[in-house]
Amino acid sequence: MLVAALPALCMWGFTVDDALISVRYARHLATGLGWRFDAGAASTDGVTPLPWPLILVPMARTGDALAVLGRSQRLGLALWMLTGLLLGDRIGRARGAPVWARGAILASVALSVPLAAHAVSGMETPLATLLATYAAIGARRPLVAAVFAGLTASLRPEMAPWACALAAGLSVASRGGVARAVLAGCAALIPFAVCAIIRTWAWGRPAPLAVWAKPSDLYHGVAYAGAALVVGVVPILVAAPSALRRAPRGLAIVVAAAVHVVAIAMVGGDWMPYARLLVPVLPSVVYAAALVAARARPAATAARCLAAWTLGAWCLVQSRGEGRRVGTDRAALIALARPCLRPLTRIAALDIGWVGAATEADIVDLAGVTDPVVAALRGGHTSKRVGSMFLLGRDPDGILLYCPKGLPNGQLAEWRDAEYPRVVEDRLAQDDVIARHFAPVAWLALGPRGAGYVLLRKVAPAAVGDPGEQYPRGDRQDAMHAR
Repeated sequence: MLVAALPALCMWGFTVDDALISVRYARHLATGLGWRFDAGAASTDGVTPLPWPLILVPMARTGDALAVLGRSQRLGLALWMLTGLLLGDRIGRARGAPVWARGAILASVALSVPLAAHAVSGMETPLATLLATYAAIGARRPLVAAVFAGLTASLRPEMAPWACALAAGLSVASRGGVARAVLAGCAALIPFAVCAIIRTWAWGRPAPLAVWAKPSDLYHGVAYAGAALVVGVVPILVAAPSALRRAPRGLAIVVAAAVHVVAIAMVGGDWMPYARLLVPVLPSVVYAAALVAARARPAATAARCLAAWTLGAWCLVQSRGEGRRVGTDRAALIALARPCLRPLTRIAALDIGWVGAATEADIVDLAGVTDPVVAALRGGHTSKRVGSMFLLGRDPDGILLYCPKGLPNGQLAEWRDAEYPRVVEDRLAQDDVIARHFAPVAWLALGPRGAGYVLLRKVAPAAVGDPGEQYPRGDRQDAMHAR
């Protein structure tokens, strides 16, 4: 428990924007508004881990969004400590490996930045990690393992191949035969199938909306998976093929983890830092390393542990604990933005999590994570083809654009000359139509390094002028269409 808790407490304060998306859904469920991101809009499937908002509902009945996020973070820490307790117990029972080897392998968990960071992010990751760890090392029967692996896939759909592979592999490792292995693999897919049926019934599609909002990219997926294996640290502990072949349960766990890595590459990875998608399988890989140590030469085990510790120390130095400031900076941004956003009724933004925590106004989701119409547009997560005509049709009275390097000369009037690295925001900033309909009204600083958001507000209709004057000559037909 200490190995799990201490690094997580050191990373306390880390979070991601998507955590506040789930919180907004949970708050609307708790207040009777239903499963929707905007209080007055239609229901949408904007949360990939389908059961997660329901789990947050009891914590979302009182307090603002940041208070609910804090409760979710504390829940995540408790779940991660339970995972550490389970892992330590099972490694302690892994007879055959030297005591020093088991201790060194367990200590490597403390050097995995992804495990520590996502334990306190406020997302569903700690719950998925606990379920996945129990499925792999806690359940004594393959069918029980299949059920818990399937529950993990209900939270993380990309883990369905892992769940199937783990259930079948553990059945083979326990000498259950081919028929039992097939049965266990099918049983592991039941919770995943139930979620697909619910999504089809409620929103007309079996897959999460994120599949369309964030289309797969194999190139980025392979790069993400490779980097995740490095920063995860613990995979190096099972780099012992000959010893793995003599540890059937460890082999089943490692093969399932390898299947999961392939699945991560196929879905295109993730935009969140610290290898979130790989985290749920890492503790079970640590247990597999203890099983391998019982069948490997002590010198080889010591070399792998030393390599894992060295890699973990290097990752810790490189991270410099920067993730710990995310929550504080985000809370300050929300406090700064609330009075500026209060008069607005509909805001267009790409980072909708913190915006949804700062205001109850409707939000035009420029990434399409919560909006099926935007999700269906061409482009990736931050490059949707959202043009001026489309956006004006949604009638926002405010737009937020992210500038990581600040404004030129610190002047709000020069907002169009700022650097916008995300394609959809850069396209809107360079659009003359947007510039004529919206004017900059505030700079919302994020953190101490000059980053922040430009807040544009819709100008009064009288200030826009005649359509023939506000559009270039070649675009007057589009102007009339917009009117």
